[in-house]
Amino acid sequence: MHIGVISPSVDKQHGTERAVAELIERLAAQHRDQVVLYAQRVSNLRLESRTTTNESGNGGISWHRVGSIPGPHVVQFLAWLFLNRAARQNQNKKSMPEIVFSPGINALDADVILVHAVFHRIAELQKSQSASALRQLHRKVYYALLCRLERRIYSNPHVTLAAVSPHTAAQLARYFGRDDVNVIPNGVDQNYFSAAAVAPMRLPSRQQCGCSPQEFVLVLIGNDWRTKGLPTLLAAIGDCKDLPIRLLVVGQDEQTPFRQAAQNIGVKDRVQFFAPVPDIRAFYAAADCLVAPSLEDSFNLPVLEAMSCGLPIVASCRAGVSGWLADSQDSIVLKNPENVAELAQAIRTLALNLPLRKAIAANAVLTAKRFSWDTHAREVRKLLVKAAEEKSRRR
Repeated sequence: MHIGVISPSVDKQHGTERAVAELIERLAAQHRDQVVLYAQRVSNLRLESRTTTNESGNGGISWHRVGSIPGPHVVQFLAWLFLNRAARQNQNKKSMPEIVFSPGINALDADVILVHAVFHRIAELQKSQSASALRQLHRKVYYALLCRLERRIYSNPHVTLAAVSPHTAAQLARYFGRDDVNVIPNGVDQNYFSAAAVAPMRLPSRQQCGCSPQEFVLVLIGNDWRTKGLPTLLAAIGDCKDLPIRLLVVGQDEQTPFRQAAQNIGVKDRVQFFAPVPDIRAFYAAADCLVAPSLEDSFNLPVLEAMSCGLPIVASCRAGVSGWLADSQDSIVLKNPENVAELAQAIRTLALNLPLRKAIAANAVLTAKRFSWDTHAREVRKLLVKAAEEKSRRR
């Protein structure tokens, strides 16, 4: 197949971006598809102008760089919609893709969309969050635009929709009446994310983060830290001051309000903030537990990666991945991620109960083995083939 893929950024450092990279690599190498990637930024991806090497020699990934415009996020997003459409329209008709795939709202004319986030739900959560007047105005305009696009695109029966979890599929049914959504969970590279791979990284990673051998190290990974549950996590650490706990927060967000919150709670010296790094395994290696008390998450890929690395995890029932987890067996699943006492108790249990921690970690590895990018790519491709056939019939 000749597949057009639209994604602003593709790399192996972030959740959705990694999912896109893992998918298109397999479409090209295993299914011998010709993938044309329309993106602004690409890294950690093997690209060739025409083909990549495989047995039949007819699959590969080519990148058409899409321009960008500086400015507020809403301006950048509008420019992205216009510029990626223009880039595709400028292509020779013979090189136009048979089918256009997008991870979420990235184009007005995608044929197949794999939904990684439902902005109707995120916009509801944002209403209760405080911010400066200018930031609130920008946020209101930005989410109003995204919600309007979701209504227009996701309600169109000619657009094939898939979701990364039953949690997200239920939201698509609730907001847009789409009861025909396929569920295709994310995968994990079990050779790259494994206990054996991160074990040699543990000592240097802990030293680099300034963690002592006695400390029980927690890690939270992701952007938009309020939605990821960081305020509740800081409060829970405050309830565990008698334990030698350190928290590593990895992602991109405005740090000032969270640093202030940590200071007010009295845990400022126990919390460190880090920007994303090329190899996220360094933080899995340094940590004793991944904590993800998110208020909303379509999947939460770091949970699955941490499990594959042999880490015990605390996850939110509002994360899509929780649908595949078994509380107190391969994880601790929070019934209410906004409940400070519940989260503090989960942390305390894992910090003090070594046999339970080891049992949960061992079972986590087994659960993670059920997820693979090969299966993910195979199921997405089935949708692409079906959508291409239906598109051809309509024409």
